[in-house]
Formats: sequence, C-alpha cells, structure tokens
Amino acid sequence: MKRSIILLAFLGLVTGLKAQQTDTVKKSAEKQPSADSLMNSLNTDDKHPATVAVFKATRLILSQTTETVKKNNLNFLVIHRFGDMAGKVGGPQTAFGLDAVNDVYIGFEYGLSDNLNIDLGRSTIGQLIELGLKYAVLHQMNNGGSPIAITLRGETGVRPYGSYITFENRLSYLAQAIFSRKFTSALSLEVSPIFVRDNTPIPNLPGNEQQFFALSAAGRLKVTKGMSILLDYEHPISSYRQNSANGFSDPLGFGIEEQTGGHVFTINITNARAVSEINSLSGSQASYGRGQYRLGFTISRMFDFNHHKSGDK
Repeated sequence: MKRSIILLAFLGLVTGLKAQQTDTVKKSAEKQPSADSLMNSLNTDDKHPATVAVFKATRLILSQTTETVKKNNLNFLVIHRFGDMAGKVGGPQTAFGLDAVNDVYIGFEYGLSDNLNIDLGRSTIGQLIELGLKYAVLHQMNNGGSPIAITLRGETGVRPYGSYITFENRLSYLAQAIFSRKFTSALSLEVSPIFVRDNTPIPNLPGNEQQFFALSAAGRLKVTKGMSILLDYEHPISSYRQNSANGFSDPLGFGIEEQTGGHVFTINITNARAVSEINSLSGSQASYGRGQYRLGFTISRMFDFNHHKSGDK
C-alpha cells in the first residue's frame, strides 16, 4: 500500500477545492458542547466565525496538523509508545508490549500569537531535545475564502548525550509544509512534504543519507460527537530506506481520538517506535509483518494564561 494513502489524500484535497462543504457557520450560532471546548484554545476565533477548524488537535498519531495554539495558551503533551505487541519480543511474555517502553515524549506548545507557536519537547529515543516554530500561513475559510489551510513548521533537534566528534554532529533539522482541508463536518484530510537532515545519519551506517525528503498523509473521520477515527502515514523518499535489505518500513498508524473538555486523548497502534518525526522518518525499522507494531497514546491538555475579566465565565 506504498504511496496509496498519500495519493488518496492528495486527490481528495485537489478535487474538493471546487466544492466547499462545511456547516461551521451554522454550528457557530449554536451553544458549544463541552466536548468542543478545547477548540477555544486553537487558532479559530469567535470573532471570525468564517474560519474553519480543520482538526481538533495540533497532533494526530505520527503527524502534526495545521492547527496552532492561540496566543498565551499552553498545550502540554504526553506521548507514549509501548513495546512490540507480537513477534519475537512481544506476545504474552511482555503483556503484548505493555511491559516495555519504546519512547516517551514530553512536550509544550505555546502560542506567541494566534498563528505562531513555539514548541519544545524531549524524547526518550536518542534523548532528543527539539525546539521548533509553527506558523499558520492560511486558514480554511467559509463564504468564498480559502478552501484549504496551510501551515509551515521548522524544527531543530539536539542529542546532548553520547559520543560525537563536534557539537554540530549532534544536530538534526526538519522543515515541513502542511496542507489540509475539512471536506464535511466529519471528514478532514492533510498532506505534507517534509525535509529532514541529520548531521550524523540515523542509523550511522555506510550508505545512509544525511538528508532526504518525505511525504505524509493523514485523515480524521468523526463518528460521534466526541470520538473520531485517525489514519496517519509517512513515506521517506530515500534510496537507502527503500532498499528492502536494510529493513526499513514506512511509519503507519491507526487510532481513535476522544475529546473530553480541555483534554484530547488519542489511543493508537503503529509500527513506529519513535514519537519524534526526526527519529521516526530517519530510523523506522519496525514492520507490521514481523509483529513489530505497538500500542500508544497521546494526552493533550490546554492551559489558558490570558487575563480574563472577572465577569467572564
């Protein structure tokens, strides 16, 4: 199914540009249910009801979305990946992976403005510390406005531990443009070209490239008021990683997203061991066919540091 998920998402975005289908304006006149209150802290604004919130969170399973956190809001993230559910090291002996931990990510996303976020996070794999900026260039709009949303993202990662010849060898970089569209009140899709550079190749083996491009595609299908189904896929465009003898597999994830007030909780299954896209795109060597898929979850909690009037509720 290589490239097929990306192709379907891309075709959906292109063919849907002529037919804007959303009922956001109608819903903005209604009272928001508690399950949707998290959106008050994303980049949509009650002052601009024509702006469409394409996704309900800043992250899906593997990918980030076009959504940004509003000014003076802080999004706290805990992302966890367990061990292999099957295969040689999975099964009942490890409670189907629950006894093992592949990666844990602790991160923060802060709104410098409604459209500009600064992100900071740390992963267990490689002890990678990431600092990034995320900027919403264009929002999907109703009433004849833009039919898509575009967000740009740049990130620098550093591995503070381990043996490296110079400090520059510890660094990795990621640049990304995310294009998304909400087709109906239930269906949202996104596609994204990505550039990754590792000053020290991951893994550091002969023939591995220091830099490469990748494509990702993801979708969200709302099935109830608070629950949605997620699909997330990434494909590194790399001759080294496309050589089957090197044991690489494209990251692919399936999940369920649940909203509860100010929280978004995602539970998923993916073959990607790493949470960071720098790590997962560079070094995914786990395969569904070998039973190397795992349970994971994401917890997102929003904090509002704006000074509200005492009469506000």
